[in-house]
Amino acid sequence: MQEFAFELALCAHLEAPDRVVGRQLGAAVHGRRVADVVCVEPGPEFERRAAITSETIPPLAVESAVGPGTARSVTDAFDCHPDRARAVAERAVDLGFFERERDGSSAAVRQTVRYPDWFDSLVGIENKPDLDRPGDLRDQLRIDVSVGLFDRVVLATETYVTGAHLNRFPDAVGVWRFDPETGEREVVREAEPLSTDGPGIELLDREAGRAKVRPVTAAEKRRQRRRIAERAYGKGWRTYDLPDCQRCAPSAAEPDEYAGAGLPWCDWQDGIVRPVADCGPECPGYEPVGGDGAVDGADEQAGEGERADDAEAIRARRSAWEPDPAGVARRQSGLDRFLE
Repeated sequence: MQEFAFELALCAHLEAPDRVVGRQLGAAVHGRRVADVVCVEPGPEFERRAAITSETIPPLAVESAVGPGTARSVTDAFDCHPDRARAVAERAVDLGFFERERDGSSAAVRQTVRYPDWFDSLVGIENKPDLDRPGDLRDQLRIDVSVGLFDRVVLATETYVTGAHLNRFPDAVGVWRFDPETGEREVVREAEPLSTDGPGIELLDREAGRAKVRPVTAAEKRRQRRRIAERAYGKGWRTYDLPDCQRCAPSAAEPDEYAGAGLPWCDWQDGIVRPVADCGPECPGYEPVGGDGAVDGADEQAGEGERADDAEAIRARRSAWEPDPAGVARRQSGLDRFLE
């Protein structure tokens, strides 16, 4: 199975009412590492975070000197270019995380609520359906372990895992064998807890006979962990639009646990497809929605139903994410109004 379909099937399998799942998230401090899948386990203050906004709060807003007390000048509270500071502050106001005040002739903001300590743990998952084509897998897993941004790191594969395979990976990395066609997941090796509180080492580049590394401080790790969790909450894993084709039938996905997940399931190909690359007029089975092509009753019925159920409704039903927080005021945007 192609890696995209494997990844979506795994996300659908892992999604649960007490968890947030995100995919393709930046997982480096100084480098370019991207985590395939991240599971965020909520902490005691999760409901406080969910009450703020359904979207990602800008990291610079969270990391700024703006607090819930005295309002601060936008240009003084951010360690970035003033134009960037104003844009971030405006976005935070739009989301209900900041509120505006006037500080003389300049714009000033304060937090509407203290940013909560809302997640308990992060699990980083690297997908590699075919271990016979590992690519940079070994270095990727070593980076995850040595940096320590995740509480646990797991490799998910469709391949039968041998002892030789296990010996190639850091001992702390857990290994799952996942069958995307049945939804069955076997824990081949448990992941060991990693140290997320202390400093780490990040591999940036490797050449023949030498490696470029950079230390990561505990403060940098805390900041990046919060960014990963925040991005996972706002982004989720359904970053695609369903194909505009009558053969696209999310509710017909198999096994049954996938049927309500909003997957881009194609009845004609009998599997998960890449909406942009695999679906379109070039496909022999393509039947545009509202077109004149004949589709049998079963296909038409399967293509309806959850097609009308948008991704946000599906995510809200299946995960801990809150789509429409109660009590969070929506304020008018435009910090330039202070100068009117």
